[in-house]
Amino acid sequence: MSDELKASCFDSSLITHHSSLVKTVSDDKTTSGERLAALVRAFARRRVLVVGDLVADQFVFGEISRVSREAPVMILRHERTETVPGGAANCAMNLASLGARAAIVGVVGDDEAGRELLARLKGAGVDCGGVAVNAKQRTTTKVRLLAGHAHSPRQQVIRLDYEGAPLADEEICGRIAHAVAGRSRGADAVIISDYNYGVANDETLAAVRERAGVVPVLVDSRFRLGEFEGFTSATPNEDEVEQVVGRRLETEGELAEEGERLRERLGLASLLITRGRNGMLLVERGREPLPLEAVGTHDAVDVTGAGDTVIATYALALASGGDAGDAARLANHAGGIVVLKRGTACVHADELVASVLGEGV
Repeated sequence: MSDELKASCFDSSLITHHSSLVKTVSDDKTTSGERLAALVRAFARRRVLVVGDLVADQFVFGEISRVSREAPVMILRHERTETVPGGAANCAMNLASLGARAAIVGVVGDDEAGRELLARLKGAGVDCGGVAVNAKQRTTTKVRLLAGHAHSPRQQVIRLDYEGAPLADEEICGRIAHAVAGRSRGADAVIISDYNYGVANDETLAAVRERAGVVPVLVDSRFRLGEFEGFTSATPNEDEVEQVVGRRLETEGELAEEGERLRERLGLASLLITRGRNGMLLVERGREPLPLEAVGTHDAVDVTGAGDTVIATYALALASGGDAGDAARLANHAGGIVVLKRGTACVHADELVASVLGEGV
């Protein structure tokens, strides 16, 4: 990749079981940074399953040559096109870059975008055996056009989405549910990455629920968060919370209050609300809300796919024995790192360790 693209809630016995995986996590003698770094180092022993909508993120780079005589628009000289995993696929890529053994279940079309998407995932070591190829469906592709003058950074000027029809093939849905049931048995955590293209349907969720209560199950749903009840946690952004509650939330106090109501209504152990330059807010059962300031600069370079990085890190930390607070702190660091990279990017374990130990990114 170029430089430019660089719940069911488990009970106390299960928390104790997961915590025993990383002895240093509960050592009171360690500093906060050392404790978080120990969690990151344990990521390599974790297996995480991602269930959701795979998206091909395509970046088309061009150099501005002149203004068209046909219309007041720029003419770009094409430089190159790069396709990288997005959506649930980006979540799986982040898991792999953080050192975990990642598997993904979803569907792609029998097209060039789908083939390139699978090639990228397999190249990163992601288990794609649960991905169904549907000849009747187009791979969802988001094309971002980036333009700039010679020797200047390329900036996104427009995005064009090619969206496949929502998944409705009964045979494919059955294959996906079967793959979830099989691959989730060996997982230390499950992530549902829902972009509303149909993979997270009733049949799929029923298969996921068999693991809920045994391992952490986390949800990232772009439009349907209110439909995901009885899992461990969810990671909506502030706008998504406002969509669910149906009103604008003006203060952090209002966000915490509505976040707690939403957490309770969905039966989650916790709710991690991402707030862009305002950081994050963790709402957890039986605890006071935990606000987290944004890590690093508030001037993000690119927020594309940042939510995928956040939930991947959050899930790995929970699977490695961390509590929700430490998992949220790690996710906050990961988010602060990835928004400084252009395009749909990943965070690596060494970057995360350096950040939590105060050594910079």
